[in-house]
Amino acid sequence: MTQSHRETPPDRETSPASAIPEPEPEPEPEPELMLEGKWLRLLRRGRWEYVQRIKGGSAAMIVAVTPAGELVLVEQRRPAVDAKVIELPAGLIGDIEGEEDEAPSVAALRELEEETGYTAGRMVELTRGTSSSGLSDEQLVLFQAFDLRKVGAGGGVEHEDITVHLVPLAEVPTWLTARQREGMIVDLKVWSALYFARADR
Repeated sequence: MTQSHRETPPDRETSPASAIPEPEPEPEPEPELMLEGKWLRLLRRGRWEYVQRIKGGSAAMIVAVTPAGELVLVEQRRPAVDAKVIELPAGLIGDIEGEEDEAPSVAALRELEEETGYTAGRMVELTRGTSSSGLSDEQLVLFQAFDLRKVGAGGGVEHEDITVHLVPLAEVPTWLTARQREGMIVDLKVWSALYFARADR
C-alpha cells in the first residue's frame, strides 16, 4: 500500500523568519526627576529608578603598586554600609568648582596623592565601565600608576579619614580574607585590580 504525500499549496507555504520585518523598538522615555539632595538626585526612566551624582558623574580609580611590589589600598568607613571598607584609591572627576572639565588622568593623580601620599611618574588608562549600572549612571575610569614615589602622608582631605595599606601582591588574597573576618567589607573591584597588578609584574 503506497502512502500519498500532500503538498502544501504555494500560497500556504511558511515564509522565512527573516522575511518578517522586526518591529521598531520603543524609544526610551526621558528621565524624570523625583528627588534632589545636595550631592545626589533620584531619577526615574520608565519604571526604573536610579541615582545620579549632581557633580562629577565619573570617577577615577587607580591600581598602584610600589617599587617593592606592594598593592596600595585604602581603608575608610562608608556610612551607606556602616562599616570600614577596603578599596582602591579613587575619586570623582570634575567635581571641583571651576575644574568641571578636568581630565580623568589629572583626577587620578590628584586622588592618588590625596588619599595615599604617593604620586606617579606615569598614569595609564586601563579600561572604562559602569560602577553599578542597576543603581547609578556613574562611569569609572580605571588607571594603573607607574613609577610611584612617596611625597606625603596621604589620609585624604579635611572631611576624610583614610588609612593606607601596602600589601605585598602575593599576600593580597590572604590579607583581604583576614580583613573580612574582622568585619570589614572588601570592595569587589579590589579583586579585579589584582588581574592588572599581576599582569604587569
